[in-house]
Amino acid sequence: MPDLAKSFAGHLAECRLSANTRESYLHDVVDYLSYLERNRLGTPLGVDAAAVTSYLGHLEARGRSPSTVARHLASLRAFYRYLYRERLIERDPTEKVPAPRAERAAPSVLTPDEVERLLRAAAGHKAGDRRDLAMLEVLYGAGIRVSELCALDVDDLNLSIGYVRCREESRERVVPLGRLALKALEDYLALARPELLKGREERALFVNQRGGRLTRQGCWKIIKARARAANLEERLTPHTLRHSFAVHLLENGADLKAVQKMLGHVNAATTQIYARATRVGQLREVYAKAHPRA
Repeated sequence: MPDLAKSFAGHLAECRLSANTRESYLHDVVDYLSYLERNRLGTPLGVDAAAVTSYLGHLEARGRSPSTVARHLASLRAFYRYLYRERLIERDPTEKVPAPRAERAAPSVLTPDEVERLLRAAAGHKAGDRRDLAMLEVLYGAGIRVSELCALDVDDLNLSIGYVRCREESRERVVPLGRLALKALEDYLALARPELLKGREERALFVNQRGGRLTRQGCWKIIKARARAANLEERLTPHTLRHSFAVHLLENGADLKAVQKMLGHVNAATTQIYARATRVGQLREVYAKAHPRA
């Protein structure tokens, strides 16, 4: 990794950003530095806005979506703000580079029947089956992120009251769990987790086959395998169960503010996308029932 990227990584470690955001910023900056070097456009300390625009055009030519290109630009802006504060550059080349207009796509959502298919694909009596079912039930039953699921400790779970506590950097929220998620967790804790631990001491709620904390990559690999077994692989993204949790709650009359709180959204506008998806689904249902050519 180039020296500038290393120093930027040190700066990011001191910022109040999520681990995912820090990782994303650094990945994008390293990719940008490689692009400058490959194309002999100069060092990041000496380039102008044309080099940044060229890089963004390169991303578009590779088929990157407007939202992805906008994310890369945000990463470069953070990088150049850091260089400017450190007095390594006199002008920020990203200052006048316009961000591409990114249309926010509708969330990918499973139907309740598809969720059932996915959960059935994880049903079984092996330790791995019980763990996977509990994971899927919590992801769908609490609407938490995959990264939050992997960060859960056993102490974050309260089975008697029926809630799970999620922590993200300095924020914390408590999300209720339904009876099926609680049953899956009880079975996992009693019948599967001890077998997976193999006598090890571990705080993590969800553990891998070696008894260590399950990583985000390991969790996503499990989800994809279960989705493939249910013939739903193309319908699933890392956030699909979280999106489905929100939309299904709103479709069944849940209050938008309550859903916002459970999802941990600071801004209500972020939750509004689920309300729009719900309205579109309801309109489609009305159309299908009423239009003679539906």
